[in-house]
Amino acid sequence: MANTTFSGPIRSEGGFEQVTKSSTTGAFTTNFDVDSSGNITDVGSITADGAIATTSTLKARRPIITTWEASGAVTSALTIAQSGSIVLIHGTLDNVINLPASSGANTGAYFDFLVTTAVGGSKTTTIAIPAATGSAFSAQLSLTGGTAANAVIDVAGDTFTFVASTVVGSTARIVCVSDNGTGQVWMAVGSGSPISTVA
Repeated sequence: MANTTFSGPIRSEGGFEQVTKSSTTGAFTTNFDVDSSGNITDVGSITADGAIATTSTLKARRPIITTWEASGAVTSALTIAQSGSIVLIHGTLDNVINLPASSGANTGAYFDFLVTTAVGGSKTTTIAIPAATGSAFSAQLSLTGGTAANAVIDVAGDTFTFVASTVVGSTARIVCVSDNGTGQVWMAVGSGSPISTVA
């Protein structure tokens, strides 16, 4: 059926549905539904360029990434579509986590990292900015030793490292604050023991 364009609003007392039809069975699957009370059910993703305003409560579950929670060494990359995810880290062997490739769309993207299995005694898990030229972390790194400790500021380096013997529960939040398509700046706030590094 051809597309139809209306100049005025479309009104319905019974709600609206967007569906897909199986080419084999003919069965319909509802992907997006607005019921007669205005409640929205969506099984896909919602992308908004502008602000989302509501007088109610937005409820969401954050994605959990387990790529680096395998017991073996893993080198892989995050994507911009995974922004907002919590990344779990199994530190027994060396891991390399590459941040998304340089793109203006990265600005504002963020990831949280959690060490769920301690980093091995001679191993590391690194989080690297792939476009090294003109790229750097702007990091605040803290040692969590059970007592108050002064944070370290480090702005010289493109690799954040959970160092050897980093304990379970160590964390980092990394946010892209600038990306011009060739170079990136990621703000990093890390808390762990031993203290993480940027180099």
